[in-house]
Amino acid sequence: MSEPNLRLQQARERLPSPADPGEHASRQELADLVNAWLFENRQRQGGLSQEYVGKLERGEVRWPNRDYREAFRTILGAEHDRDLGFTRSRRTSSVVTVTDVDRKGFIRTALGAAAAVPLADLAMPAQAITAPPVVQPSDIAELRTIANVFTTWDHTYGGCLVREAVAGQLRFAVGLLKQSRCPTKLHDPLYSAVGWLAHAAAFMAFDAYAHEDARRMFTLALTCAEQANDWHLRAKVLSSMARQAIWCGDADNGLTLVEFAMVRADRLTPAERAMLRSAQARAFAKLGRAQEAWRAVEEADAEFGRIRPSEEKPWMRYYDAAQHSGDTGHALFDLVVDEWATHGTSPGEAVNETYLGEASTRLASAVAGHSAAYVRSRAISGIKLASLTMATGDPEEAASIGGRAVTDAGTVRSRRAQDDMKDLARLALPHRNRTPVAVLRHRIREALHA
Repeated sequence: MSEPNLRLQQARERLPSPADPGEHASRQELADLVNAWLFENRQRQGGLSQEYVGKLERGEVRWPNRDYREAFRTILGAEHDRDLGFTRSRRTSSVVTVTDVDRKGFIRTALGAAAAVPLADLAMPAQAITAPPVVQPSDIAELRTIANVFTTWDHTYGGCLVREAVAGQLRFAVGLLKQSRCPTKLHDPLYSAVGWLAHAAAFMAFDAYAHEDARRMFTLALTCAEQANDWHLRAKVLSSMARQAIWCGDADNGLTLVEFAMVRADRLTPAERAMLRSAQARAFAKLGRAQEAWRAVEEADAEFGRIRPSEEKPWMRYYDAAQHSGDTGHALFDLVVDEWATHGTSPGEAVNETYLGEASTRLASAVAGHSAAYVRSRAISGIKLASLTMATGDPEEAASIGGRAVTDAGTVRSRRAQDDMKDLARLALPHRNRTPVAVLRHRIREALHA
């Protein structure tokens, strides 16, 4: 009887479920993440199933192939194969035998001309994937699961890794809207599910700085929300569109998008209103409207205090105390930076102590509160906190905070996190003669190069 692989099972049970962050990932969800990683990083379709994951956990299979092992290590945060209980059989030999050579020769002969085809061409399906003739409830459930998987991946690993995979899924989803007959009762759920998938794809593109792709996908998501009369999806999409506009330097348009989302705010949940008020605060801060930004933060706090988790939609579970602290902390960070720019002072000179203290406190709370499932948010908040501390406090304390944030940032692919690290390195330049600061700047250079 095989000995169970408890290390792999325990690692899976530490991974949050993409569909329900309060639970651990199922075998099927882990299989889906591995397949998505293979598609993005090895340009091939993975065939992993929950049954195969079960065989691995039961110890029936101890040594999956190299690509599978790398995918498992990446997703489960393991450094070595042995950390996941993957071991070679004692009978395995590294010596190439005559049988091995004969087998390889046989494969080349059997494949014939196909053996010479480029790997990228072999990965392309010869038969087009077509939408089903009639939409079924199971199709909608699958779209929602896929959207949850990719959203969770984005939070944990950043938006640059699986963009092609989510774009392929989105093309198929749009095919359901255009080519498949949809029963009337499924019309709104279908458009809503496609909209959530489009939002996931758009935010990944935003994080990767593929801004035009993001705008098109956000437009698709918003169109789906209007078609489905889904006010919750509409609010989320407009909030994300506002965040992108603010990031790209168009805070005025960002403010317009937030205010558009707040129309009929009575139909939204407290978490959704808190999310929108936080975005509004960031827009006001970027526009230099300090009093309005501060008032928006206070209103966001008030809405957050009204949240009843059991009454919130599943997709708003991410907006917890850490997320709220991070979003409002970023707005206050921008207020401090705006004061430096407005008054022509250098970082560390006269700034509003209330803004500075609140920004530091909130960003610190975000860093402490974000779990490993939201490592990108933790990294970005940590970098912002280190930047504030580097500019206005103890540079060596800032280097310590920044070192932890750079470690987090090294596990994700996010252009936003990269730019924030560049800003931190610039603020650290005047203190480069201090050893901890010099080490931090070196680590940032290495992270950016990697």
